This record gives sequence, structure tokens and C-alpha cells, in this order.
Amino acid sequence: MSESVPVRCPACRRERLYAVPAWPCACGAAVTPLLDGAAPPAVVLHRAWAEEWITLRCPRCARPAQWPHPELGCPCGTVLRLPVTGTASVDTGGGDPGAAPATAPDSPRARRPAHPLIIRTARDAVTATVLYLRALGFRDIRRADQRPTAGIGLAAPGLLAQVDPSVRPATLRDVECLWLTAMTESARCVYFSLAGYADDTRAAADRLGVPLFALDLTGIPRPVNPAADALDTDGA
Repeated sequence: MSESVPVRCPACRRERLYAVPAWPCACGAAVTPLLDGAAPPAVVLHRAWAEEWITLRCPRCARPAQWPHPELGCPCGTVLRLPVTGTASVDTGGGDPGAAPATAPDSPRARRPAHPLIIRTARDAVTATVLYLRALGFRDIRRADQRPTAGIGLAAPGLLAQVDPSVRPATLRDVECLWLTAMTESARCVYFSLAGYADDTRAAADRLGVPLFALDLTGIPRPVNPAADALDTDGA
């Protein structure tokens, strides 16, 4: 169960409880950020991609990865970014401290995030997609250089991904534009939609070989066409 810590909002001066997240490392351990209780939270006045993520090392395998910077939305309307000092230690289960960390099994089921993120906001949809792509084996995920026709664009070496958190189904134009952009960059592409896809969109994606995933509110992307099934099975 996640630990909850008190956080005082500098705007309304009221204390709120923040549930500290636990993110899944590829080795199977949970990466839990350690909050700096001595430093005050920062008020988020504007958004910048570089400030949305922090780099933390897994306490078990020491592998570094980027994770969402912990934030708390106060009921007064203020968004707080919480200071982080490192990661919490993990229970190794009493094994040999000198032994090498266990390797996660190479199977489609093991590639799914161990701790899916419940989707409540567009930022949650992007974070859930990043966690899933990492579970598939993609690394160095960042904001794409080109802005897509809808939603948010992500990029990794050899891959372009589009995350559409809107309430309308993804259109034929959305998928075709992503495919054309990926073709110009000699990259694979994949589309994630919270509201699903129109029939002509799915037909075009099947013709072009574009994997389509539906994001449900539990934070787990579901393949909706054969190309997505293949990516979910084979990984990066």
C-alpha cells in the first residue's frame, strides 16, 4: 500500500495528504521516490517538458530511468511540484546481498507495466503510455520534435508514438499523418487513443501496418488491430 505524506500548500496554507507513487522497474522492483520533507513544494505556474520528469535509479538494480515528477493538486487550485531526494530502499527478500539482480522473464505478460497508472488527466495518459513503451523495451522516450495533428507526440530511437487523450475517436487523418511523419524519419509508429477509433481509421491502420492501442482508465493499453497485437507480443 502506498505511503501517504502530509504536504502544506503555500497558497492556502492547508495540509493535504499525498500518496507517494511506486513505479515499476524492468527488473521487477518498485521505484519509490523519497520526498524531501525539509524543502517546500514548488508552485507550478507553467509547464515545460524537461521539468515534468526526474531521473531516478532503481534501488535494486541501479538502472536509471525517467519518471513523472511527483505533483499534488490542491483543492484551492494550486498545483505543487514536490522535491525529491532519491529513491526508497527495497526489500530483497533475504537473499544473498552479493547476488546479481534477477532478470525479468522475457514474455508478453512480463512486458506489461507491473503497476499501471489510473488515468484521470491527459498527463496521466502520456505517463501510462511511457510506462507501457518502456515495458516493451523502448528507451530514451522524449517529447517528439514535431507537433501531431491531435494529442501529444512521443519519440524514442526508431519510434514515433501519438497519444490522444481527447473524448473523440482518432480520425483517419490523425493516423495517416503519423504514418507519413514516421516514414520521413525512417521510424516505426504507434497510436494510443483514449476514445478509440472510427471504422475507416482502423481499416487504414491495418493497410498501413500502424499499431493501434486503446487506453482504458486503468492505464493499460489494449491492442485493437493485428499490428498492435504483434507489437504487444514481440516488444521493441
